[in-house]
Amino acid sequence: MNRSTLYAKVDSPVGPLTLVADGDELIGVYFENAALAANAALAANAALAENAALAVNAPPPGWVRDERRLHPAAVQLAEYFAGQRTRFDLPLAPRGTPFQRTVWDALLAIPYGETTSYGELARAIGKPSASRAVGAANGRNPLSIVIPCHRVIGADGSMTGYGGEIGRKRVLLDLETRVRGARPTGPATRSDRQLDLRIGATT
Repeated sequence: MNRSTLYAKVDSPVGPLTLVADGDELIGVYFENAALAANAALAANAALAENAALAVNAPPPGWVRDERRLHPAAVQLAEYFAGQRTRFDLPLAPRGTPFQRTVWDALLAIPYGETTSYGELARAIGKPSASRAVGAANGRNPLSIVIPCHRVIGADGSMTGYGGEIGRKRVLLDLETRVRGARPTGPATRSDRQLDLRIGATT
């Protein structure tokens, strides 16, 4: 018997967010009015795949609202926006291909308050000529903010396309720059990074 897909809605400085879980594992964080990322990524079954174009503010049939199960994720996101958290400690299981999960793992290694380019990300995963494919995988990241795809910018330092809209990307990067600048200086430590977060192998 399939488990129900759980969801909850929380407010944030970048607008309402929809959190999605499979059991205790977080599988999605979506901005208001963002389509479900053409979600082959979220699609646990054909019926859900057909609903992939639905906006998150109209969850697909069969989803169950569960604020309690998603409370830890809601709390950590609130702490992030308050500048009190620079890394997340949540069980993650985003749905994606092996290549997409490799890219998403690489995103988790980008230090808080820093940025990288698609080309640098491609080199980091050993695929230097795959920057376009890396960009596509970045755009299909189902765990906005928690897996920090907002930290990827153009090679020239410009703000590039972002599924959550450029305005939100600026807010997230400005927040991290401000918080990082207010912290004592010194070499980055493991606790400053998101390296402890690793994506499950669920497909």
